Amino acid sequence: MKTFFHVQDLGDLNSALEMAKQVKATPFAWKSLGENKTIMLVFFNSSLRTRLSSQKAALNLGMNPIVLNIGQDSWKLETEMGVVMDGDKSEHLREAIPVIASYCDIIGVRSFASLTDRKADYEETVLSQFIEYSHKPVISLESSTVHPCQAFADLITIEEYKKKSRPKVVLSWAPHPKALPQAVPNSFAEWMNAADVEFVITHPRGYELDEKFVRGAKVEYDQLKALEGADFVYAKNWSCPGVSDPSKYGQILSKDMGWTIDEAHMAVTDNAYFMHCLPVRRNMIVSDAVIDSERSLVIPEAANRVVSAQTVMKMMLEDLK
Repeated sequence: MKTFFHVQDLGDLNSALEMAKQVKATPFAWKSLGENKTIMLVFFNSSLRTRLSSQKAALNLGMNPIVLNIGQDSWKLETEMGVVMDGDKSEHLREAIPVIASYCDIIGVRSFASLTDRKADYEETVLSQFIEYSHKPVISLESSTVHPCQAFADLITIEEYKKKSRPKVVLSWAPHPKALPQAVPNSFAEWMNAADVEFVITHPRGYELDEKFVRGAKVEYDQLKALEGADFVYAKNWSCPGVSDPSKYGQILSKDMGWTIDEAHMAVTDNAYFMHCLPVRRNMIVSDAVIDSERSLVIPEAANRVVSAQTVMKMMLEDLK
């Protein structure tokens, strides 16, 4: 595996889920696999779960993780080609990436969407340069459009807690005070479409995700109707994807608190589990009563971030041999 951005990068999904089970059961069984190998974790944006879970996963495999915080541990990096570098950015990715690559065997990159230029974001400008100039395996630790380590962990969690062979999983938009990217909902939709689940997406009109991620999944604009009989409720905010109107890309179209997941919303489900990628705005995305309930999976879900990252790194290390 040379890149990890999408569910298909894992190959057979059932085999990958089985490997994830083994990794979780015996996390140190492949410690020799990463001996004398280094993974560079490059962060253009802040992180808690992604940073810690990636470091832990690498250590479990015997690798040496190096964390590089761009603009804090390094020079500020220019990402655009053809610009006159007369501002506050002292180095270009064109030189920085090959240097970074010379010090490691695998690269993980976290670089959020600008939410100002849909074309550049959806072309994955930063991530594409790491692929082109590093010649090393590259993992998306959340990019402009996808967050595959999170979606893989989400699916692992659903597989662990499901009570029926084909559960109903609902992705519900929820309000937020700031404009957020579509990476998490994009990946969640992509992975649920690949899994054996009944998948429904619900959101206000204008928040339609890109069809390459939705891929024909059922979209229901009536939130309570969508939640009826759900086994898992995944709440997440995202800003306008600008699918039908690119001029609205990255905008907040609604802050309707009626979409906040509370006990009344969960009451129409089939005693569903609540999920969220974290960090979460309490009493905007979800009420205290729901996130603190016994049906909340946010902590087990976060713990599975180590499992998903380690499974991916293990597959990459095996391909390096």
